[in-house]
Amino acid sequence: MKNIFCRGIMSFAFIIVAATASFAQNKSLKIGDSLPESFWSTPLKTVNHPQKTINLSEDKNKLILIDFWSTWCSACLMSLPKIEALQQKFGDKVKILPVSSQDKAALEKYFSSSNGKKYKSMMSTYEDKKLHDLFPHAGVPFIIWIKDGKLFNTTDAVQLTEQTINEVLSGDKSSLQTIIQMDRARPLMLSEDYDRQKNVQLLNYSFFAKGQIPDIGAGGTYRKTTSGKIHGRQFTNLSLWDMYYAIGYELFKQQDKTSFTEKRMIIEVKKPEQLLPIEKADGSNDGTHLYNYEFIIPEQKYDSLYNYMLEDLNRYSGYTVTLEKRPVQCLVLVRTSTKDKLATKGGEKRSTFPQTPSILKNVPLKNMVNMLNGEIPIKELFIDETGYTGNVDLEISGVKDITTLKKELQRYDLDLIPQERQVLMMVIKDQRN
Repeated sequence: MKNIFCRGIMSFAFIIVAATASFAQNKSLKIGDSLPESFWSTPLKTVNHPQKTINLSEDKNKLILIDFWSTWCSACLMSLPKIEALQQKFGDKVKILPVSSQDKAALEKYFSSSNGKKYKSMMSTYEDKKLHDLFPHAGVPFIIWIKDGKLFNTTDAVQLTEQTINEVLSGDKSSLQTIIQMDRARPLMLSEDYDRQKNVQLLNYSFFAKGQIPDIGAGGTYRKTTSGKIHGRQFTNLSLWDMYYAIGYELFKQQDKTSFTEKRMIIEVKKPEQLLPIEKADGSNDGTHLYNYEFIIPEQKYDSLYNYMLEDLNRYSGYTVTLEKRPVQCLVLVRTSTKDKLATKGGEKRSTFPQTPSILKNVPLKNMVNMLNGEIPIKELFIDETGYTGNVDLEISGVKDITTLKKELQRYDLDLIPQERQVLMMVIKDQRN
């Protein structure tokens, strides 16, 4: 797994502006500082260049733009046409240098591909360590701006445009906004000064913010104690729906011993689109309804983590989320005879639901029920009341609709009965004023 993420190239609604050292910059190198001599003299290994190595000593009088990139990063590859066009536009006034930590073979393989051949004349460094150490960053693409031999700015690829380059070259007021790539390994927004307090132990921590934080990515991570217990969770640039789903998954595992899916969620809010923002055609959104949340509790209370997280979000999110029994119209799986047509013949375990064909081999029947409650066209919740505890062998042509599914299950003396059941559900409501 890559230890840095590939960022999208759409503009963000929430930008952090700063002119001091950050995680995105070496702690001893601030914006406005002169680059060390080693920056200019260190040989850099290159592909797509007549020389095996280059250095930047002859480029001191140019605006230098270092573009950290990787071949596996789709946003980086989408930026290549722009980089090539800008280099041609500004010529000797600007030096745009793609820099990669990947090996030579990886870059040559890309530049030999059908898409990469378009950029066969684009020089890039490979196996770089020096520039990565000098300008540490959490994700790519990431742009370092150097003017008059000094660090001028650090930005995302979106801000690399003809307009911004002209602003910097002419000395006009720059519209560039410094991007701070935050360190996901530490609690969100917690000052680095905390690390210096050797006699202080973090017992509880909660951070909740609305708006997209650039250059940290979308996702989550766990906080574990030295003994391996999970006592904290972090979510970044996610919708509230995503966070509630993750919490619900854990709470249902603890309380109901059942699989949690979105079929177990009841949304009773006036504006559900604010829970799960609608994506644009290009897969992006404006970040308005994205959130960042982290919650940490003492190790001895680890088994209450997700209950506490739900209570915490209920205080500040504008919603009230509860787990409660509700009458729900379900499809109840039952046996229609005492003859056992399900018992496994043994062998390698296999489960392919809801693919076509859908196969269970030497696994519990609940595997099928759990998958039927996943992302399939049938909206009803499936409940298993067969009482069958052994492993099974079962095969149907695929999950298409209730009628087809019922017909195929009949071969195993199984049926689906539409009935109402009192079922534990996650209910999301607007918070009362």
